[in-house]
Amino acid sequence: MNLTEEQLEELESVAGLFFSIYEIMIVLEIPVHMEEEFTELLNYKKENPIFKAYHKGRLTADIELRIAIKQAALNGSNPAQNSMREFYINSLPVL
Repeated sequence: MNLTEEQLEELESVAGLFFSIYEIMIVLEIPVHMEEEFTELLNYKKENPIFKAYHKGRLTADIELRIAIKQAALNGSNPAQNSMREFYINSLPVL
């Protein structure tokens, strides 16, 4: 499966809005019968541009959210501070 540069940019954008794989397929006009192949590309084909666009979009949006949560935590938001603690704990290596 190949996507155009325009489709890859759109994939990155909608992945960053945390749409489901099925919803992304609708936006990109990928036929339903290709869901298994598309999902496999998103999950396992790390060198494929589709994998890279999807995960870059997701992670970029997550970074933006974490920056906003960190700022709220620094401004005294207790829920944001708890979220930052969870991020910290989940980032520690398992020993």
